Amino acid sequence: MYVIVAGGGKVGSNVTRSLLEMGHEVTLIEQRPDRFARLEGEFGPVVMRGDATEISVLERAGIARPPELVLAATGDDEDNLIISQLAKEKYGVRKAIARVNNPRNQQHFDLLGVSQTVCATTNMLGLVEHELPEHGLVRLLELQKEGRVVAEVQVEAGSPVAGKRAGGLGIPSGARLISVFRQGRTELVEPSTVMRPGDQVLAIVPQGSVPELRRALLGAPA
Repeated sequence: MYVIVAGGGKVGSNVTRSLLEMGHEVTLIEQRPDRFARLEGEFGPVVMRGDATEISVLERAGIARPPELVLAATGDDEDNLIISQLAKEKYGVRKAIARVNNPRNQQHFDLLGVSQTVCATTNMLGLVEHELPEHGLVRLLELQKEGRVVAEVQVEAGSPVAGKRAGGLGIPSGARLISVFRQGRTELVEPSTVMRPGDQVLAIVPQGSVPELRRALLGAPA
């Protein structure tokens, strides 16, 4: 597999190292001269100096082949967005993964069709939320392209849904209860499934309807 990695910081260099160890062909693009010199000393001709937002640099890296994957891993979200768009729209790269440094910029990637993104801050907050859930609801996964969230809900004794059948719950439009984990077993949620205290319910819900789902299942403020 041929991969172009843009950005030779910790993320880009570690990914490059791992890909090379797995036997893949990689070109790593780095703009800063000091970092380029260090990376060239480790990786040799695999590293190319230049600004990966420039078409001439990407073409020297072989993007016209095209590569199976482009990883935009610079420390600048605007650059990562440009690199990803160029790869997908101009050169037809099938997969372009972009690093999102500031979670507030995620919406810009979504609006411009860059759906495969990685944000360390968001991932870390997800882990924290899993350990310290807010009102018993945890966002497990955000499906950016579909505009939906996979969430886990802990049903408590005081929850308004406790003792009620799933088919009669007033959950938001477009939301769906997928499964329930109870007594060490996972069961698919059917309309006849009765919600019980202690149940861990897996649901998929439109992003904007998460607070509404929380109110419906837990009676908690948004």
